[in-house]
Amino acid sequence: METETLWIAIGLLGQALFTSRFIVQWLASEREKRSIVPPVFWLLSIAGGGVLLSYAIWRKDPVFILGQSTGVFIYARNLWFIYSHRDRGARS
Repeated sequence: METETLWIAIGLLGQALFTSRFIVQWLASEREKRSIVPPVFWLLSIAGGGVLLSYAIWRKDPVFILGQSTGVFIYARNLWFIYSHRDRGARS
């Protein structure tokens, strides 16, 4: 497989991971009958964003790099809030 084809496949994988987070969020909300954002939404956001960031770096696209690198930080920060809140609740 040539390098460009491999990177396009990596980019498509990242996009599939990133898109799947909305399916997960929708199914979780349907199950709860209210809008919720489960932690797996943020995990898929990090995975998809990280793969897309690597693709953007390979493409040398500064707009795409900036968008994905900022997003990955925000997704990780949301997970930090979720898990640090759970830890505090368990210690109380």
